[in-house]
Amino acid sequence: MRERSRVLRLPAPPTRVERKRRTRQAFLDAALELMSEGRSFTSLGLREITRRAGVVPTSFYRHFRDLEELGLSLVDDAAMTLRRLLREARRGDVPDADMIRRSVRVYTQYLREHPRQFRFIVSERGGGPAPIRNAIRSEVRHFVQEMAHDLRRLNAMPTLSTATLEMICGLVVGTMLNAAADILDLPADSRLEHDVVGNFVRQLRVIFLGAAAWREPPAR
Repeated sequence: MRERSRVLRLPAPPTRVERKRRTRQAFLDAALELMSEGRSFTSLGLREITRRAGVVPTSFYRHFRDLEELGLSLVDDAAMTLRRLLREARRGDVPDADMIRRSVRVYTQYLREHPRQFRFIVSERGGGPAPIRNAIRSEVRHFVQEMAHDLRRLNAMPTLSTATLEMICGLVVGTMLNAAADILDLPADSRLEHDVVGNFVRQLRVIFLGAAAWREPPAR
């Protein structure tokens, strides 16, 4: 019996849209890689970014108007993923000890999987160019508002005003950002990391315990 010839199916070549997406991501990865070597974003030059990405400099302007737009894209990419992860961690529970621990696990895992993105956020939050600092502040406000909305949906601390709830969530997000650098500087799964993460959980619990005891001042 004659064997049927087998047709080798080769993967389809990437589309123009996919090639463009990959090139854009190569620029973002190159900038993050350079900053992971101890550089600030403002010290980066277009030519060294394109050289690290393996792309000719003229191609840069097909994806970004300038380096500032590249920096803003880095902020967007990091924040979008983290918002989704933390939203999943908060879903379906009031802010008890279990939810806090679960959220911290999700957050710590994200830090470990995306260290370059988060080092960028932490370092540029206070010392980067004004447009990038403002973009990070805007993302922080989004974190705060989404968290406050979720807590309101869960009927957590129902006697608190929206402004007070957002103030409390602002303390939570600030604590998260302050903990990021400490966690990233420690060896993964070390005793020191467990101590830092445990302290992080306790700080968040203190915030929520204080919030539960808070009484709104009487309206004037």
